[in-house]
Amino acid sequence: MSSIAVVGAVSWNTLVLLDALPDPVPHMRFARDDWQTLGGTSAGKALALTALGRRVRLRARVGADAAGSRVRAALRDAGVSLDDLVPTRTSERHLNLMAPLGERVSLYLSTPEAPAAGAAAGLEGLLSDADAIVLDLSDEGLAAIPAARAAGRPIWVDLHDYDGVQEFHRPFLDAAHVVLCSADRLDDPESFLRSCISGGATLAVCTRGADGAIAVDAAGELHSVAAEPVDVVDTNGAGDAFFAGMLDAALRGAAVDAALSAGARSAVSALRSRHLHPLLDDVVV
Repeated sequence: MSSIAVVGAVSWNTLVLLDALPDPVPHMRFARDDWQTLGGTSAGKALALTALGRRVRLRARVGADAAGSRVRAALRDAGVSLDDLVPTRTSERHLNLMAPLGERVSLYLSTPEAPAAGAAAGLEGLLSDADAIVLDLSDEGLAAIPAARAAGRPIWVDLHDYDGVQEFHRPFLDAAHVVLCSADRLDDPESFLRSCISGGATLAVCTRGADGAIAVDAAGELHSVAAEPVDVVDTNGAGDAFFAGMLDAALRGAAVDAALSAGARSAVSALRSRHLHPLLDDVVV
């Protein structure tokens, strides 16, 4: 069975829901809710692709600690293979302060040690056998760029809330055949998408939350899709699910408009769960 390679980061997260994000002054605040769950954009994509029937090979660093044990158990029980995870001493952990409209402040509590020299060794087989390669913003994804380019497979990149200037994102953008981003920090999303096409991408997509998404294809045509109506439980993972829905549809031969619609439908699944994806609803308690 063919696969999709996802290279990036996973984490164990503590989420705290507040009435509003705190002001930067000393004060006391009561939380509305809190819970722990699997996190990380690569985990979100792996879960959503698995739910769509795709075989995922997930390359991410996971520690030999309590958080790492929880990460592995959640992925395994949700049906994601652990075979390509890279063992480290320390796992990535976040504390996410959340507000009702999806506003978020992420505090990094711990991160894995940096990839050792030659850490990309052994990637060739994983990437060359994939129908598509997903490179997420992370040290692991950055190290995989040369091997991904050499594999000759379509490279999909999620720039998240890129502002158009941050240097860390540039190698990912330069390597991408398909670019996805959010409109959160872009003054002119359409112009940015067109610049991606001018730079060599074949498709560039920008999600706009409740306003849906827009895309520019290789011919310069602008496409758009409305967001699907849904009672939002939590916004974590929605962008990853949108990405996965688009990728799955594109690999099935869907045109851009149909792929955008598939992404919007996939995002609904994540929005209905307080986890990255409903696959975790009965797995993480």
